[in-house]
Amino acid sequence: MKKIYKLIFTVMAMLMVLTPAFTSVAQAADTTTTSSSSSATTTVSDDSLAKIKAKGEIVLGTSPDYPPYEFMAKGKVVGMDVEIAKKIAKDMGVKLVIKKMSFDSLLVALQTGKVDIVISGVNPTAKRAKSVDFSKSYYKAGQYILINKSDKGVYKNRNSFSGKQLGAQTGSLPYNLAKSHSKGATVKGMDTVSDLVIALKSHKVEGVVLDEPTAKAYAANDSSIVAVDGQFDLGSDETNDVVAVAKGSTSLTNEINKSITDIKSNDLISGYLKTAGSYMDTNTANTSMWHYWKYFALGIKYTIGISAISVVLGFLIGVLLAFMRLSKVKLFKWIGTAYVEFVRGTPLMVQILFVYFGLGVIVNIPAVISGIIAVSLNSGAYICEVIRGGILSIDKGQDEAARSLGLNSNDTMFSVVLPQAIRNIWPALGNEFVSLIKETSIVSIIGVSDMIYQLKIVQADTYRGVIPIVITMILYFILTFVITRILRYYEVKMNSKMNRKV
Repeated sequence: MKKIYKLIFTVMAMLMVLTPAFTSVAQAADTTTTSSSSSATTTVSDDSLAKIKAKGEIVLGTSPDYPPYEFMAKGKVVGMDVEIAKKIAKDMGVKLVIKKMSFDSLLVALQTGKVDIVISGVNPTAKRAKSVDFSKSYYKAGQYILINKSDKGVYKNRNSFSGKQLGAQTGSLPYNLAKSHSKGATVKGMDTVSDLVIALKSHKVEGVVLDEPTAKAYAANDSSIVAVDGQFDLGSDETNDVVAVAKGSTSLTNEINKSITDIKSNDLISGYLKTAGSYMDTNTANTSMWHYWKYFALGIKYTIGISAISVVLGFLIGVLLAFMRLSKVKLFKWIGTAYVEFVRGTPLMVQILFVYFGLGVIVNIPAVISGIIAVSLNSGAYICEVIRGGILSIDKGQDEAARSLGLNSNDTMFSVVLPQAIRNIWPALGNEFVSLIKETSIVSIIGVSDMIYQLKIVQADTYRGVIPIVITMILYFILTFVITRILRYYEVKMNSKMNRKV
């Protein structure tokens, strides 16, 4: 067992050295930076603009799965909204930094200071206006509905879906419109548009409500689907696309409005849409999965890195909690029990969002670090119960025999009880590590580029839904199978060594 302890401490030391490097690379991969030129100084009424100019960068939050607004192409975020953000940054004389995350997390990120602006096909609804401010409109579009080509003529507008299922992106205006304007229809919400298109093509939904340019973009690049005018009765807050900023950011809003005025005066939007269209044409030129191997490789790198760091940290937390729960000190026992019960009683997704957004109000924690912290804390609660059960499974006679030989309580625990307990619980610990590899997939919700995140990028990039899923499933299986074989090897080795001693 001494060798196992040495191995654990060696791994811990390596992680202490490698974690900063891993997370710095991760942050670099999660953000895209674009240089900009200088602009004139403006008198402001608050410090929102001054802060951005002082740090020399403006952070854009966006969900890159909504062509032609924002999407991934050739490993970077592109689209009409990105071009607008570049224009705004250039006019301010700062760099543009792009943070990718799910659409329904964007306004939360804005409120908690994770991003400075949100440009992601946002409509200025009254409900959103209670928590954030908006710029003037930079684009106006209606709402269309994507349907399968075989259903052309069957579904003509929003009133054709009574008793049917409509899909829309969770937290978006199309989702609210589908629920309120399509009588008799059942609305199914999903996180990404690529998932919705897959659901449409696999007949899980009969139609998908999208902004007009997005619906037309998908239809233009996929001959099996068509876009029809939803004929929604819309107000200006439901057709205008705007830039969202934090509440009270008057000076920043005024500066953004200057850029938007220039964009509209010079009709730059048409050029931005043309540029986005050229990227979309490129995306469909080579949709082979071999062409996207770097995406999957990056996803594997993140998944293994986060899992490896989290399992070690989780093990250390689990050991500490197990000793606290077994302690005779009531305070320690109560704290350990309360922690375990609370963590096991709340979803990992909520814990990740809390660490990233909740603690982000106090301290700005990068997405990768937030994911590692949340997964480690969650894993620690489960490992605690595994270790505690292993310790309690050791016959009390072992403790009595060790004490009779003159060993104190600490020596008895670490030299007699714990080695036997670890051997007994090794399969359960291995199972926790294997589960952890799969559970890390949830960190994609805050924009960490794990395998699930890369899967969605490939789907959005190629307009192919099923094949990327199959590839990802195979990769997960390979990872978990290899880990299982390694853990099994050490399990057999420990058992044979213990049997020789007996």
